[in-house]
Amino acid sequence: MTTTGGFTLPGEAGHEAFTLAMAQRWGADVIRDSDGTQLSDEILGSGHGIYSTLCLIREDNAWAKAHPRLMQQNFLMSRPVTADGDRVEIRLLDGYSTDQFVLNDWDGVEEFWQVHDRTTGTEVPAGRWALADGVVTVAGAVPGHTYTVNFLVMRVWEEISMYNHVTNDWGDREHLMAVEPRYPEVAEHILDWLDRWCVEHPATTVVRFTSLFYNFAWFWGSDANLPHVYADWGSYDFTVNPVALRAFREETGLTITSEDFVNAGRYTSTHNPPSDVYRRWTAFVGDFVRDLGRRCVDVVHRHGKKAYVFYDDSWIGLEPYSGRFAEMGFDGLIKAVFSGYEARLCAGVDVPVRELRLHPYLFPVDLEGRPTFQPGVEGADPTADLRRYWVTLRRALLRARIDRIGLGGYLSLVEPFADFQDEVAQVADQHRRILALHRAGGPVAAPVRVGVLTAWGALRSWTCSGHLHENPDLSLLHVLESLAGLGFDVSFHRLDEVAEHGVPAGVDVLVNAGPQGTAWSGGDGWADPRLVAAITTFVRGGGGLLGVEQPSAADVPGRLHRFQLAEVLGVDQDGGDRHVLARRRFVVDPDHPVLAAAGAADDLPPLPGLHVLRDDVRVLAAADGVPVATAAQVGRGRAVYLSGHRHGPASARRLEDALWWASGRERTGLTTSDPGATAVEIGGVVLVSNDTLEPRTVQVLRDGVALATLDLAPAALHELPV
Repeated sequence: MTTTGGFTLPGEAGHEAFTLAMAQRWGADVIRDSDGTQLSDEILGSGHGIYSTLCLIREDNAWAKAHPRLMQQNFLMSRPVTADGDRVEIRLLDGYSTDQFVLNDWDGVEEFWQVHDRTTGTEVPAGRWALADGVVTVAGAVPGHTYTVNFLVMRVWEEISMYNHVTNDWGDREHLMAVEPRYPEVAEHILDWLDRWCVEHPATTVVRFTSLFYNFAWFWGSDANLPHVYADWGSYDFTVNPVALRAFREETGLTITSEDFVNAGRYTSTHNPPSDVYRRWTAFVGDFVRDLGRRCVDVVHRHGKKAYVFYDDSWIGLEPYSGRFAEMGFDGLIKAVFSGYEARLCAGVDVPVRELRLHPYLFPVDLEGRPTFQPGVEGADPTADLRRYWVTLRRALLRARIDRIGLGGYLSLVEPFADFQDEVAQVADQHRRILALHRAGGPVAAPVRVGVLTAWGALRSWTCSGHLHENPDLSLLHVLESLAGLGFDVSFHRLDEVAEHGVPAGVDVLVNAGPQGTAWSGGDGWADPRLVAAITTFVRGGGGLLGVEQPSAADVPGRLHRFQLAEVLGVDQDGGDRHVLARRRFVVDPDHPVLAAAGAADDLPPLPGLHVLRDDVRVLAAADGVPVATAAQVGRGRAVYLSGHRHGPASARRLEDALWWASGRERTGLTTSDPGATAVEIGGVVLVSNDTLEPRTVQVLRDGVALATLDLAPAALHELPV
């Protein structure tokens, strides 16, 4: 039977009877509005808690229109233009959406704009270019050289409003604008507006800030073949404006330029290692967001309401793992989730209530582009989508506590889908049971502590900035997804901090994963010899290391290896400059604990140029004559190398076994005979979950001794006594 609580239902005026019926059926204790919906008096007076969604920067569109120069801004880089003569004309907004962007040609042109010769990589002096009517003309150009302009724009259509218009065909509904709170008059207007709003909405129990001040960067284009020029969930590109740039210079004594943001068209992508000045900028923005955010939360509290924040659209400046998030005083945090690592990201934040918004989102077309809630349309199967998402993230919910779950969007879309309604009821009940077990004692963790090493460290715990379906080939994100459902304690560490202070006490195995040059493998941070020495000493002294794809990769002049930890891992990659050198022969030895449970390693891709350095390195698997999995004893420690990792039941088990072996410990605790099932001791029972959509026969084992054999239905959750 459905119990009540821990579930947030999206309500919809005009569908009161259905809203209240679903609230009862799913055990909802809270009803919320969503973008494009409202709650009627009947729903507001139904006795449920009420979430009201606010986006402070776009709520008062009339005021925004009356103050057109107070909009949010950012830098763009023009399309490259190649010179045919000694003059080049560059039309600045070519390729960009003029519905979203207009030039700021009235403040900061001479102060902040830059023109670059991208062939030489040098800046063109200000005296050699001029702006007129949206066109920059460069004099003294070199024929055959390519030129770009970094310029300031104002955003006259807020990007989430744009998305909702396109997705839901909102027609002539008003285009919303985003005001810039760095202007003192904007900040004061936001606080006054919020105060009045709280008075006018007495039924609201929780103010749900769907955005705070700055959205993730999302540049829309004018080219049908390039509708989105750039998007990054962790980028600070939209925090830029002349007021902030001048304040940063005054407060820090540093100058941050347009090129520090544009980065030759890469922008401030979270996938790239941050520069020192960009780190300072993010801290500077964080100080501002925390200060004004705290003032907004104080207004809400003064009216006897709670304040939650949804940070998928705008966690810029919030940085929930900065160590200072709690200063804002939020009562709850809400995270939209497709995957398990996103649930872990939410669960680890220092806030009283942690809530997940599940998928599929209740839109006609879901956030992955499928026609989910369109009866009779091919591909419309919301029940299958929900079940797939649920078994994916439930692994993580068994490991870390989430207090609430819910849905968002248009509830009326659900009415034709009776089986979806049934599935939501089961999901809600399963979550309530899991939460009760967390409250009764929580999960038993493995005695192996894993430290993930990146350029960002703890600040970007459990994230590579974006959803798994947006980064399908990023090995570290797949590593995080697998770790999210495993029993290890996981922490996150910055390369430069390890270089300075050594491997933190308590870490048993370090993980470094990702492509060369990225923030995830570390980029030029590996040029620091202190970092290499610290990790080498850690492993030789008894620690463990797991490297995936191009761990520690950096091309540093004078160094022996591309993998800076090659002497620890026992493998290295030839970048093409050593192809004439002989390669050590090896014999594949698959009889190793790392592959014992996962079986064949056919899914591991060959990395061109990878080769073995020593005879004592065991090659566990190879493809096309290239090692793809190796294991090595290094002093008193151990190292494992995998050429890649793509999350799935078998690969997650292989990762788990690799971490156990690298730790030097014998595996203990619960496991299952089938990687497609998870067994967790939590709150005095053993929960066994079928993490697949197929039936499984599973043996549950503790310390290698069988406890039970279970026939599990697809997506089943089963309880055993301890």
